[in-house]
Amino acid sequence: MLIIYFVIINLIAFILYGIDKKKAIRDKFRIPERVLIFVAVIGGALGAFLGMHIFHHKTKKKKFYITIPVFLILWIVLIIWGYYQNHHIVITKYNYQNDKIDEALDGYTIVQVSDLHNQSFGFNEKILIVKIKNEDPDIIVVTGDTIDSAHTSYNRSLNFLKEISELAPVYFITGNHEKWLEKKKPEKINAFYKDIEEAGINIIDNEVVEISDGFYLIGLADDELGGSRLRELTENLPNDSLKILLAHEPKYYDNYSSCGVDLVLTGHVHGGQFIIPGKGGFVSPEFTFFPELYEGEHIYGNTTMIISRGLGNSLIPLRINNYPELVVVRLNKK
Repeated sequence: MLIIYFVIINLIAFILYGIDKKKAIRDKFRIPERVLIFVAVIGGALGAFLGMHIFHHKTKKKKFYITIPVFLILWIVLIIWGYYQNHHIVITKYNYQNDKIDEALDGYTIVQVSDLHNQSFGFNEKILIVKIKNEDPDIIVVTGDTIDSAHTSYNRSLNFLKEISELAPVYFITGNHEKWLEKKKPEKINAFYKDIEEAGINIIDNEVVEISDGFYLIGLADDELGGSRLRELTENLPNDSLKILLAHEPKYYDNYSSCGVDLVLTGHVHGGQFIIPGKGGFVSPEFTFFPELYEGEHIYGNTTMIISRGLGNSLIPLRINNYPELVVVRLNKK
């Protein structure tokens, strides 16, 4: 979306400078200078700069030959800074201790991928894949919104999932964007589910998987987060077993805790999109301002919930002070 905006605004700026030059030659009504400068200020500085020099227009006027290059440099710096903010992946590591973790699970490593939203991290996601590989995961869990419902690329998501499935077993649950696509484009998303299952990805919406003796991984579909399905999934599990839940949204923590799960891995909130020092995340995907749950570790009784800030963007195409995050959880014997 931002790329489209910059292309359009710079094209508009370039055309305006060309039109104004033609009007000047013909001594016709001119485009106000404040308009020509304004389009540069709001992102069209490159188009304005090119228009000035290609059409030989306003190049001798001080307010133009100083102002336009200044805003061009400023926008170049802002674009580089914004790109770095949105593509520099940080790894957040958690050591999770519990009496239910035995010797066999001590040091067991879980890498969580959340809210990728078809974001690109290098050619064919190589930057992201290398970071996952370097953590030497025992399993990789994908906690929803791998695909974005607005700028959807099934192939990009499929190829990424295929690549990481070669590193470790992958367990996948849906987020709200997958659920939206099930309503908007059911044939395509169902074909995608079939493709990733054939590639070895374990889709565990509303399922329980016994990873090892006494260790259960529970997947909850995005449309079942606040309902009774979780209780149905957990009620027959041994009390002394380790139960880790994959659930896309953190706001249903009361339900998660009441069902006796030990650890919840979740995402959805994108770290509040813009993290303001001293205040926290600015806005949730539901446009709740300064949401309480936007990142980090939260404890509710015997349940620990870890919220990933996620990797990509959706409706709001920019992160500020909020680097894309890959979560790594290591299980430790208490």
